[in-house]
Amino acid sequence: MWEARYRTPMEHDHTATAATETATRARTRRAILDAAVTVLSAHHGASLADIAEAAGVGRTTVHRYFAERSDLVAALGADVRERLHEATVRARVDEGPAPEALERLCLEYFELGDRLMLLFDVPQFLTWAGFEDETDSDRVLVRLIERGQAEGTIDAEADAEWLQNVLWSLLYAAWMQARDYGTARHTAISSCLHTLRKATAAS
Repeated sequence: MWEARYRTPMEHDHTATAATETATRARTRRAILDAAVTVLSAHHGASLADIAEAAGVGRTTVHRYFAERSDLVAALGADVRERLHEATVRARVDEGPAPEALERLCLEYFELGDRLMLLFDVPQFLTWAGFEDETDSDRVLVRLIERGQAEGTIDAEADAEWLQNVLWSLLYAAWMQARDYGTARHTAISSCLHTLRKATAAS
């Protein structure tokens, strides 16, 4: 007859300790990645020591998580890809008219500006972070634009990939406007969406 196996107090304590250590490692890793975005955005040549100081950890701790600078950049790239995927899910790109879905997607992507600006501002970061090829977000954008063109809600005479590049360019301009010129974030994204509507409107 099968009998349920219950953990002993010692086993329970060991499991709880392991879970705590895992959570602590995850928080430390997140702190390092967040600090890297902040520090590298201000100074592209910043060292791991600079990042460690900003994260509030020792340099050896950073090296324990990321042995080389390239490992850290690759981790940043993976983090951005994950965040882009989550943002795409939140935007519900398959729901409603394509122009509305496109605007929801822009709003979600705008919130990732600090990370995406870092990758776009330093060309080699794109390669190190694994962004040299077409990404899932690029494919989602093109499919969404093509859906709008088929529906008659997005300009069918414009090339879908061209409109995709226009969208990224508008987002980049909005990020720069907020970061470099002190424009309020809501004003920057409003301007981005206003121009996007005009650029993609069906004639």
